[in-house]
Amino acid sequence: MSDDGSDLTAHRCPNGHLTYPGHGRCPDCGEPQTETVDLSERTAEVLTWTESVATPSGVRAPNTLAIVAFDVDGQTVRALGGTTAAVEIGDTVEPVYVDQLRDPEASLRARESQDWGGFRFEPVE
Repeated sequence: MSDDGSDLTAHRCPNGHLTYPGHGRCPDCGEPQTETVDLSERTAEVLTWTESVATPSGVRAPNTLAIVAFDVDGQTVRALGGTTAAVEIGDTVEPVYVDQLRDPEASLRARESQDWGGFRFEPVE
């Protein structure tokens, strides 16, 4: 995984177990995870979601987070992330990269530590 959150990559071990995020060793079998699968061009299904209205400084409010499931060659891999709009269970979403996940100007922390991008999930029509 990149340090700036600019990738959305699942990892697979030689026994075919798939995880997101990746691990040094597969949580299921202990083998090294040697293969990667780019999830950024795929769609996923919303499994559940929640909305936080009391967020830390620099984080938008309300902030909707969803657990989504990607289908990769018949295997399901789940990811947690923010959404760009309201979602419902069963909705189809796609990852979209945003340059800033937080507002560096609104944070109490050093601006540089809050200036980073990543993926949110956007509903697909």
